[in-house]
Amino acid sequence: MDSIVQPAATEQPSASRNRLLLTVYTAAIFVSALLLFSVQPLFTKMVLPRLGGSPAVWSVAMVFFQSLLLAGYAYAHLLMQIRNRIVPVAVHLLLLIAAFATLPLGIASAYGEPPGSGYAFWLLGLFVVSIGLPFFALAANNPLLQAWFVRTGHPAAHDPYFLYASSNIGSFLALLSYPFLLEPMFTLHAQNRFWTAGYGLLILLIAACGALLLRSPKLAVADAQTEEVNAPAPGLVTRLRWIFLAAVPSGLLIAVTAHISTDVAAAPLLWVLPLSLYLLTWVVVFQSRPLLPHKWMLMLQPVAIAGVVVLLAFGGEQNLLLTLGGHQLCFFVIAMACHGELARTRPAAKYLTGFYVALSFGGMVGGLFAGLVAPFTFSWIAEYPILIALAALCRPSANERLAGIVKWYWLALVALAVALVAPSTTTGSLSTWFEDHRVWVAGAVGVLAALLALALNAGRWKIFATVVLALALIRVYPADEGRVITVRSFFGVHKIVVTPGGYFHVLMHGTTIHGAERFLNNDGTPVVGRPEPITYYHKDGGIGQAITAIRERKGAPLKVAAIGVGSGTLACAAEPGESWKFFEIDQTMVDAARDTRNFRYISSCLPDLKPVIGDARLTFAKEPDGAYDLIIVDAYSSDAIPIHLATEEAMKIYKDKLAPHGAVVMHVSNRHLDLEPVVVGIADANDLKSWVYNEDSGRDSDYIFSTDVVISAREATDVGKIVSSKQWEETEADDRVRVWTDDYSNILGALYRRLRSGE
Repeated sequence: MDSIVQPAATEQPSASRNRLLLTVYTAAIFVSALLLFSVQPLFTKMVLPRLGGSPAVWSVAMVFFQSLLLAGYAYAHLLMQIRNRIVPVAVHLLLLIAAFATLPLGIASAYGEPPGSGYAFWLLGLFVVSIGLPFFALAANNPLLQAWFVRTGHPAAHDPYFLYASSNIGSFLALLSYPFLLEPMFTLHAQNRFWTAGYGLLILLIAACGALLLRSPKLAVADAQTEEVNAPAPGLVTRLRWIFLAAVPSGLLIAVTAHISTDVAAAPLLWVLPLSLYLLTWVVVFQSRPLLPHKWMLMLQPVAIAGVVVLLAFGGEQNLLLTLGGHQLCFFVIAMACHGELARTRPAAKYLTGFYVALSFGGMVGGLFAGLVAPFTFSWIAEYPILIALAALCRPSANERLAGIVKWYWLALVALAVALVAPSTTTGSLSTWFEDHRVWVAGAVGVLAALLALALNAGRWKIFATVVLALALIRVYPADEGRVITVRSFFGVHKIVVTPGGYFHVLMHGTTIHGAERFLNNDGTPVVGRPEPITYYHKDGGIGQAITAIRERKGAPLKVAAIGVGSGTLACAAEPGESWKFFEIDQTMVDAARDTRNFRYISSCLPDLKPVIGDARLTFAKEPDGAYDLIIVDAYSSDAIPIHLATEEAMKIYKDKLAPHGAVVMHVSNRHLDLEPVVVGIADANDLKSWVYNEDSGRDSDYIFSTDVVISAREATDVGKIVSSKQWEETEADDRVRVWTDDYSNILGALYRRLRSGE
């Protein structure tokens, strides 16, 4: 009887120990991932007001996070070279406790106003000083805890990569919960408190992981697996391949995020969507039985690449669902193929930490290219098509079908390239036809690349070359009619389009027109004299009517502050004797507006204009109180909004700077977000009354656009004839819309209201 009962008695504690090990380690990795990826949107949102809410802040933030991730993985790799179990546990716990002492999160006091240039490097320094230590400690947890788990002797320790999937599930949930739960429900201050409490919980969980490791048998099977397995070390080519496979989707992550966020808002809602998909790919590929088999993804990858080609050629930014859905779906498939290759070629557990160092190094390289190198190298968003082409090289080597035919493909491709590109050098009907059918031409070549991969199993270099040709055709035959000049800075890419015949010069950021000037009359003669304000600033539009009403109400020259220069159109809204002061964050925008080859508003109407450079929340706050009769806030980049200029605190600054009977005009035209209730709400919170103008001009063909404008003032008499105008409606704050503050904003709510209205 004893010989039968005894084995069961000895096996039970082992089974309980294994369950406890798995539970504690999974929980620690899960919580660590939650904290790691919730701090990214949280702290970045805290930093945004320092740099005008630019989407580039997120790109630089991603470079920082990926760089610290590499540092954390390298630290974990070096720490696990120590065979003594106590030292790694003690060192890491001390690091976590030291990092906890720096919490709660906050911007380092040494970082005040940004410098006049070098924003990206200034921002990197801010991140390092402010959250570098706690993020570094978090970054090391994933590989370090997996390596500890290997040494515990757990039955699953021989292949611990499933814990990486658990980590990414936590990351995925953290990112999705931020825009849909945390941001709409909690203030930044509350989020910061929750995050600090979570960090404390994590320290306890990691201490428990360390205790379980130290209590494991010293001669655990895992020790032998880690130290003695005779698995060959990965070669240099393999490691370089890992780096490349990690770099391409990492760079694409930043490029796709910038592409889709430019025309909506610099907000976590749009940042976390592609990042969530990126993390989801890691979850799927490291499952023991992936829901989406790798061979399926390899088949779909060339189709996804062709899809991006078509989307870029089509320019679907006018359709929000197409922009958000199409690009992200294609990105997901491409990332799945790349990460699937990494999962397929992962090494034995002995080389786990080195493998993660290679992945993080590749991620950093991709982030550096898309987030820092590209903005300083290219005058347009070239990184997106470059990375899409490089994605074709992430495919594994293949045995080509119909080799006798495929060997002639290079010659055929050269002939095709000459036939398609040569017409761009002419001005005949053939060139015009290609320009009019650019979507079909570029799309057809993109589809050819997909067919080449699927039907002939062609080599990756042939697919790459075909994709390059398709993307080159988009550049050779641009969507913009007329001559295009691009200007790029930290704050984005601006296009100055000279329309066919030279009748108009148009300023664009993303897909949104921010100003235009007529240079030629309909009969082709040059426009002489003072340029007429058009686009959103026409005298009969909302902004024009507001200026006229305040001028007539005062009966004397105005003193005006305008936040945002654009093409300089508002310079010609000024009348002799008036004082107009402009505030602009982007010096390149001022330079472009001053150049008479682009626009003549400033040179013709306010030639001595000297805009104040810097973020308006910082620079305008220094203006004397009670100084301005009118404040015009028009600082949006594309349809992206600098949220910190539309908060209760921002409106208080505007109110303080108003003269006794002054008014604030905010331009809120936006294709995707309903901002009128937001502005009315922040005005009401400052005891200001508001009137809304949103009448359609009906003259878009003449570059005179419909506008949505809100004017706010202390009393109805302050806005003059606007009170009696049928085009303006006095509007009270909507109790259902929570007031935006520096501590709270809700982009999702503004997006939902616009979608619900059907506009």
